Formats: sequence, structure tokens, C-alpha cells
Amino acid sequence: MSRKLIKQVRRTRRRKSVRKAVFGTSVRPRLTVYRSLKHIYAQVVDDLAGRTLASASTMAAKVAAGGNKDAGTTVGKSLAERAIAMGVSEVVFDRNGCKYHGRVKALADAAREGGLKF
Repeated sequence: MSRKLIKQVRRTRRRKSVRKAVFGTSVRPRLTVYRSLKHIYAQVVDDLAGRTLASASTMAAKVAAGGNKDAGTTVGKSLAERAIAMGVSEVVFDRNGCKYHGRVKALADAAREGGLKF
């Protein structure tokens, strides 16, 4: 197997492991993060109803560079505003197999500062 394929398999394994424990309900939906090389995306999802309550991304925020901590902070703040407008104040954090540092941590900290509890 190539190194890239091994990394993908390991990340998929971590993602499945996290998703076993994390489940979003209507009372406490799941805040999920997806991180690509250029952008970062976040959604607040109600898994029972199967619908997205709020979402934010660097593409929607029109951030100059979406692959840095400042972009994560911007997305976290805008997601918190949108989620609170929808009536959501508590969420369960799903890092989606990514390490909790850098952009992911910046997004989580900004969402907490914006008023979300997790």
C-alpha cells in the first residue's frame, strides 16, 4: 500500500471510532468539522431527524486563505451565530478523524466563544 492510502485508511478508522461515541439529537446536535487542504467546513447536524440545522465554511465566509487558523476562527464564530439563531446552544463535537489542533481547535474555541457549549 502507498503512504497516502495508509493515511486515508487510518483516518477512516479514527472517524468510525469517534462516530461510535458521538451522536447528535434534537436537544444536543452534532457539530461536525471537515478539513480540506484549502478550506474548512462545519455543520450542526440532528442525526435523529437527518437534517442540517446550521452550516458555515470558508467558501461561504469568503475568507482569503481558508487553510489557516484565522479561517477556522472565522468559521467557528459564524457557525455559532447561525446555530444560536436556530435555537441551538449545546452541541456534541465531532472532529471527524482530524487531530484536535490547528484549524480544528481554532474553530472549536471560536464556537465556544460564540456561545455554543460542548
